[in-house]
Amino acid sequence: MADLIAELAGALGEANVLVSEQDQAPFLTDWLGKYRGAARAVIRPGSADDVAAAMRICARHGAPVVPQGGNTSMSGGATPDSSGTAIVLSLARLNRIRDIDTVSNTITVDAGVVLAKVQQAAQAAGHFFPLSLGAEGSCTIGGNLAANAGGVAVLRYGTMRELTLGLEVVLADGRIWDGLTALRKDNTGYALRDLFIGSEGTLGIITGAVLKLFARPHARASAFVAVENTAAALSLLAAVRDRCGDRLTAFEFMTGECLSLILRHIGDARLPLSAMPQAAVLIELSDQDDEPALRERLEAALAESIESGLVPDAAIAQDGTQAKAFWRIREGVSEALVREGKAAKHDVSMPVSAMADFVAAADIAVRTVAPGVRPIVFGHLGDGNLHYNLLPAEGQAPEAFAALAPELTRIVHDEIGRRRGSISAEHGIGQLRVSEMPLRKAPLELELMHQLKHLLDPAGLLNPGKLLPAATRN
Repeated sequence: MADLIAELAGALGEANVLVSEQDQAPFLTDWLGKYRGAARAVIRPGSADDVAAAMRICARHGAPVVPQGGNTSMSGGATPDSSGTAIVLSLARLNRIRDIDTVSNTITVDAGVVLAKVQQAAQAAGHFFPLSLGAEGSCTIGGNLAANAGGVAVLRYGTMRELTLGLEVVLADGRIWDGLTALRKDNTGYALRDLFIGSEGTLGIITGAVLKLFARPHARASAFVAVENTAAALSLLAAVRDRCGDRLTAFEFMTGECLSLILRHIGDARLPLSAMPQAAVLIELSDQDDEPALRERLEAALAESIESGLVPDAAIAQDGTQAKAFWRIREGVSEALVREGKAAKHDVSMPVSAMADFVAAADIAVRTVAPGVRPIVFGHLGDGNLHYNLLPAEGQAPEAFAALAPELTRIVHDEIGRRRGSISAEHGIGQLRVSEMPLRKAPLELELMHQLKHLLDPAGLLNPGKLLPAATRN
């Protein structure tokens, strides 16, 4: 161990090899406080070459390496285990905007650049980077890529996989794959880039990326709309899509129970409707047109839905301040859940057409096992991603609910499996769901994933205990 630490200090500088308990503490606990681990050292390389040098040293010593960006994982994907054998490799110092190409509409960045900084750099260049997350002020591009992050604009722009052209990746043996291409067409072989996006740091360490930029929207129109249930929301989604086409940027769903929770805990959240609805959707359009024209288009789409009886009530933002107030409601969900107490959380996806049936079936199933349990359902309805969270019944002891939580999760995930959905839409598997992988993935899928892992990381040094269950590794 002393030799390992000494070699890392020689390669990176002593100041970038943290060994004291106090210095390591911020890197060893996930931001939700659910997981806490231990490490031999936390290292802070400053370049891809530094990362490569560190990986060569760790490979020689057989030391596991846990890559970490902004440490905002929702599934414990960037937290080491408790054995104290791992090296945590923080990418925070890889924080350069390398290049902005306004002709090719690309931005090339280090993996440790905070998402908000990429958004700001794109805006300063007269362009737009569309990924938007609640943690955008602290999450990093490398972490976004490792988890294939989605966010609120997937409906129009896609996930990080769709937003990325090229990658730079350090492999487990310290070699650097330079795939930092800005090509939008390249049919010369396998799409290696896509192996690393969504791999949660188990196949290689992403150190740089070429990302797509878009024309900056000059107009936005937002509406907060009451609906009776998930099925009505899906009908409204189809109606707005038919009328507005690809101007539809976000279509966020919240049940009435979810709205009540937000209004109870978020002091500056205000419901813009005349009464609490059974459910609601937050709609946003964006375009290059002038804003009044875009608002008229949204008004026309909603007018038709009101006339048909699909929509009982709606509020359309008349300016940016009102639009921000609408979004404050949606953005308050996570904070409200934290304030309410422990919840059984599920980040799931399924075909959009199956969402109404899933919500109805899951509500019945979980209440059969746990009478009084409170489903808090919200999410990105337009791309098939729901956050189906469960709060204990009023007055139920936390210990009693905690004992029920695994069974409730099994029920929810079984309902997802019946609809050929996924138990992780945007949060990743990490260590939270790793034990469920053999139950939720076909044996051949796991075999192929395992073979890729063995090919690229034969010693199993990269982010052990995450994504792939130990029982399936060679």
